[in-house]
Amino acid sequence: MSAFVAGSVDSFHRNFNNHHYYYNPHSVAGGSSHAVSGVKNDNEEFYYDDTNDHSWVCSFGTEEGDGIWLNRNDPPGALMAVIVWVLLAYSGITVALLAESDHLSHILAMIYLTICALALASHAKTMFSDPGAIPQCAVPVDSAARRLEAHTMCSTCRSFKPPGTHHCRICNRCISRMDHHCPWMNNCVGAANLKSFVLFLCYTWIGSALALVIFGCNYFFCREESCEFSGVLVYLVRVMTLLCIGSLLFTSTILSNVMVGIMTGLGTIDRMKQRLQSTTNNSEDPLELEDIFGIGNYLTWLFPIDPIFSDYDDVLRYSMPQRLLREGSDSISEC
Repeated sequence: MSAFVAGSVDSFHRNFNNHHYYYNPHSVAGGSSHAVSGVKNDNEEFYYDDTNDHSWVCSFGTEEGDGIWLNRNDPPGALMAVIVWVLLAYSGITVALLAESDHLSHILAMIYLTICALALASHAKTMFSDPGAIPQCAVPVDSAARRLEAHTMCSTCRSFKPPGTHHCRICNRCISRMDHHCPWMNNCVGAANLKSFVLFLCYTWIGSALALVIFGCNYFFCREESCEFSGVLVYLVRVMTLLCIGSLLFTSTILSNVMVGIMTGLGTIDRMKQRLQSTTNNSEDPLELEDIFGIGNYLTWLFPIDPIFSDYDDVLRYSMPQRLLREGSDSISEC
């Protein structure tokens, strides 16, 4: 059986049989694709594939042919996602008004607004990103096929169902390494968008804690006249304080749940199944941080951009026949 080449939306790199493989699918819709082999400066062979296997259709949805991922099957979830955007905008406007009226340092306001912008970008990235939906033509990864493992099929999608995959009835797709469907994201949280989801939780937690520290110091320790809020600012700050307390408690709970999932290698659904079945057997290894945030520079971990995985197929737990055929046609395969 030929070896599967793993791929990524941005780029792909792996070591296999003393070759360096690169997968960078950035070709235009309907454009030609090619795979080439060559020798790098250090005399190491490499494999480069610039084919884009993803849909370029300008349509919103969760079907395989949709070019932009968006769950349209859950109106309440869409409303909850919009509420998150409104609350982030409300907190940002409140802090901006405090800075404009000289009740708050402009530097602190800039820091808080930057955190709000990163939280909003992380939320949008999570909402509009494919969480790891399994394509109809997905096949087992090469390592699993060589071990002759038993493979399951989804009765709804009628396609290959990798380990740790669950079918989401709201998105109507099988999601690789699915943790849960989050209504606040209006999307599932899976292997492909876990990074942006964790970033959203972290930035929301930091922003809430920072706002409470600022308001607390202002109330208990500041005796200057500029520290006294007046007019509508009093009510804006009171409401924002309640929102920050609620979001701090909520994100702390979700972050602790995510940390347990990373340390155990089991998502929320799998852990709930174990509790219902009164079993504690865990054959999964803890998740590597590189399988969440990618192998790029550590600074890229702080921004909601697509992670670059060292082995995309291994992280998503499935491969694609197209990549196998392209690799085989270039005579860089193993039988």
